[in-house]
Amino acid sequence: MTLEWEQVLVHCEDPAALGQWWADALGWVVVHSSDDEFEIRQTPDRLPGMDFVRIDESKKVKSRLHLDFRPDDQAAEVARLEAHGAKRVDIGQGEQSWVVMADPEGNEFCVLGQRQQ
Repeated sequence: MTLEWEQVLVHCEDPAALGQWWADALGWVVVHSSDDEFEIRQTPDRLPGMDFVRIDESKKVKSRLHLDFRPDDQAAEVARLEAHGAKRVDIGQGEQSWVVMADPEGNEFCVLGQRQQ
C-alpha cells in the first residue's frame, strides 16, 4: 500500500484572499476557486498543493502544524515576505537560526537559514 501526499489544508476566514496571498508568496498557480475553497499548486499537475477552506472562526492559539521554507537568501526572503504582508512573530522560540513569521490570518511558518553541509 502507498500513500500520495495530496495537499495541506489551511482553515481560514477568507480562502480566496489567503490562498492568493500564499500563491503570490510562493509563485504557485491557482487550480481551483469557489466561495469556500481556494487551491494552489506549484504547477497545475504537481503535488502536494495547499487548499484553503473557509471556517467561521478566527485563529486563537499557536498553530499545531506549520510549514518550513529554506530559501537561498534568508534575509532577502524575510524582507520580501514582510513587504508582502507577513509579520515576524514570537512563539517562544528564543534566539534561533530560523525566523518565525505569520501570514495575514496569523498562521505561523518558518524561514530557515542556510542548510549545514
